[in-house]
Amino acid sequence: MAVRIRLTRVGSRKNPIWRIVVADRRSPRDGRTIETIGHYNPQTDPSTIVIDSERAQHWLEHGALPTRTVAGLLRTQGIEAAGR
Repeated sequence: MAVRIRLTRVGSRKNPIWRIVVADRRSPRDGRTIETIGHYNPQTDPSTIVIDSERAQHWLEHGALPTRTVAGLLRTQGIEAAGR
């Protein structure tokens, strides 16, 4: 199973808040997830980024690939995303 760490959108219309989730690559953006490891709110100043670093590192060690956006968020939080 190809696993990705990616964003899924929650929140109301014109008020996006994103969850950082671990999901199968084939599932839709807001579809079934394996685990939620954090959240990201770009509308606050500064942006709110909360990531469970232990769980993120666990999934990265087990072969999960972050998307480009999530890799940037992980880098911002000081979590090394191998592979991207």
